[in-house]
Amino acid sequence: MKNSLIILGFFICGTLLGISGVIPDFSQSNDMSMYVLYLLMFLVGVGIGGDSHAWDVLKNANLKILLVPVAIVAGSLGGAALIAGFMKDLNLKDVLAVSSGFGYYSLSSLYITSVRGEMMGTLALLSNIMREILTLLLTPFLVRFSGPLSPIASGGATSMDTTLPIISLYSGRDFAVISLFSGIVLTVLVPFLVPFILSL
Repeated sequence: MKNSLIILGFFICGTLLGISGVIPDFSQSNDMSMYVLYLLMFLVGVGIGGDSHAWDVLKNANLKILLVPVAIVAGSLGGAALIAGFMKDLNLKDVLAVSSGFGYYSLSSLYITSVRGEMMGTLALLSNIMREILTLLLTPFLVRFSGPLSPIASGGATSMDTTLPIISLYSGRDFAVISLFSGIVLTVLVPFLVPFILSL
């Protein structure tokens, strides 16, 4: 949770500085956001490519393990589609794009900001941060009332890093491998799924 609060703190500081007019105009251009996005994509690739343990899990995985990230994608997008009907100011495509971040707030919010503007990017950031924070807070209850896979679904892409320790603690070490695999699949999927949905 510490990392999430630090990121949220930076977001609040950036918002306050933007309002104050202290930040130069060139830093607020969409081009700057895209350059940061390119750097972030590069670092994600380095992180996944350099994690030998993650690749070992993928090589030895049973095909049934694929059902976990598939179910998370279906549940996230299906739930978003249901909720979209109650939102007057947001269309279905925008709601689906926000939910397809799967907790990967940094990448999805930057891309959505560059395509749909600051308001939608902010909504994506806050929505995906809340997904991570709620997983960190509610994992004991999720495991108790919904089973050991539920915090993996709740954590989404974060189940491979920030929420992995608490998932491992409450769901068990056997489910930590499933959590890691699911998080990797969703993390790889986000940069393809978000642009695809926004292009529809």
